[in-house]
Amino acid sequence: QVQLVESGGGLVQPGGSLRLSCAASGSRFSAYAMVWHRQAPGKQREWVATITAGANTNYADSVKGRFTISRDNAKKTVYLQMNSLKPEDTAVYYCNTDPLNSWGQGTQVTVSS
Repeated sequence: QVQLVESGGGLVQPGGSLRLSCAASGSRFSAYAMVWHRQAPGKQREWVATITAGANTNYADSVKGRFTISRDNAKKTVYLQMNSLKPEDTAVYYCNTDPLNSWGQGTQVTVSS
């Protein structure tokens, strides 16, 4: 069972940047594909980005060109660099393995002036 702890969220103005981190426990982190999802108020959780064990990446159209997912296997951490943030990016962001494991607490991102 992999446990995941997200961090790095906060309040940022439109056009700003944030970097989210997700620290994982367990010895097989490098073998997992990792994903970021988000859930905005009143909406269903949606997929944002994936990074495979081989570091191939894929993004939702809504964030393509603005967000970058990366991983550091030595630190058992996956990151989400978010640039050119928009108010519609406001959500709780969650990381997970792929296939999905238990969800963590998430980290709140609020984009507002």
